[in-house]
Amino acid sequence: MTDPIEKLREYGYELPAPKAPVASYVPVARTGNLLYVSGQLSSNDQGVVTGLLGDTMNVQQGGNAAELCAVNILAQVVHMAGVPLHEVKRVVKLTVLVASVPEFFEHHLVANGASNLLVGVLGDKGKHARAAFGVAALPFGAAVEIEAVIEV
Repeated sequence: MTDPIEKLREYGYELPAPKAPVASYVPVARTGNLLYVSGQLSSNDQGVVTGLLGDTMNVQQGGNAAELCAVNILAQVVHMAGVPLHEVKRVVKLTVLVASVPEFFEHHLVANGASNLLVGVLGDKGKHARAAFGVAALPFGAAVEIEAVIEV
């Protein structure tokens, strides 16, 4: 299999520095062989990608925001948990929160942005269970926030 970092570059990303917690929590908690990655926002070097699906953002833009969340999850695994991506055994589960209007019903399509990136970078180890749902608002006006459970 191709090195996951090289696969990430094929998507146009470098592994960023991990985002620091903005409240009283840790970015990654480990118990045994499981990593619980705290919710990662749709953010990059330019800041938080904000928006409301079904209002100021469409599904494609939301999927791109979810992709950023997945990149930030990988950064937490490597930098905060100290686990190289090639040592990830499996992405177990994602919980995807999508800031949206009540009439928006395509949260699952937004979540595909993250899911597709993780499978693309990690291969079969990136396949996971998932929940995706809409919320009225997220911290800093973020469009998407995703938490993950990862086996190492």
